[in-house]
Amino acid sequence: MIIFGPIPSRRLGRSLGINNIPPKVCTYSCIYCQIGATDTMTIKRREFYSPTEIFNEVSEKINQLQKTEEKIDYLTFVPDGEPTLDINLGKSILLLKKLGIKIAVITNASLLWDRDVRNDLMNADWVSVKIDSIDEKIWGAIDRPHGLLKLSKIIEGIENFSLSFKGELVTETMLVKDCNDSIESLTNTAKIIKAINPAQAYILVPTRPPAEPNLEVPSEESLNNAYQIYSSVLKHVEIISNNEGTDFSYSCDAEEELLSILAVHPMRKDSVEIFLDKANTKWNLIDGLIDKGILKEVKYFDEIFLIKNIKSKLEQNRN
Repeated sequence: MIIFGPIPSRRLGRSLGINNIPPKVCTYSCIYCQIGATDTMTIKRREFYSPTEIFNEVSEKINQLQKTEEKIDYLTFVPDGEPTLDINLGKSILLLKKLGIKIAVITNASLLWDRDVRNDLMNADWVSVKIDSIDEKIWGAIDRPHGLLKLSKIIEGIENFSLSFKGELVTETMLVKDCNDSIESLTNTAKIIKAINPAQAYILVPTRPPAEPNLEVPSEESLNNAYQIYSSVLKHVEIISNNEGTDFSYSCDAEEELLSILAVHPMRKDSVEIFLDKANTKWNLIDGLIDKGILKEVKYFDEIFLIKNIKSKLEQNRN
């Protein structure tokens, strides 16, 4: 499925996700990525799904949700990889605008040096760009970018986009202990974000199992430093260090809908239990999917998460 949710979003309310990139095609292989390490690293844009296919799936899902009176605040491009690798992204956004629901795109911003990418995003209502660091060495260590990408060009592209974009532009900085949480790194990053002048600057920490299992979350002191540094130069700063909640939607097929969510969004065990209860389905569905190697359980910060096995996703994508 291309569509998943709606899911509870810490920034967007009730978000109907659009997975317009198959696993795991990306420009980065971030150490904290909840989907896992990148399988296909590329900066070349191409077609993955047609805009009509995306529009039809979204429309069908909206019709299902209207019957259950489910609220949708945003249609959000937040896929298995980098959404701007989709060469039809702009066309899909224009088609979806007809549905009268706000459109969000969460991008790592790595292709915003490309004028065509910036133009594709212009019709979105809300765009989040990632700026984890402006230090070349730190950026390389945390985001592990494609070898042909240049951080200076990416920052320039973000700045150019910010000057023309009429929607709501926000930034996000994912902090990792002993990687990009030093005073110097935070100060330099905040200065660049100030020049971009986002409506909101988000500071995040990994709340779901990351690609690198030994990764650590910054201390409370580091988070407080980050907030103080950002707030000293930016008007609107928010730290997101908690999970989004348990209110995941169910409308028709429990297994299909659950797998579509887990493909891009690991869920805590309690969230899965609540979802299954809504669907009047027993936990043996999960046990069966684990036995088949489709799902796996991962412990992270004393929480049990259900994750879709990326090898299984890749095999399904090839078939």
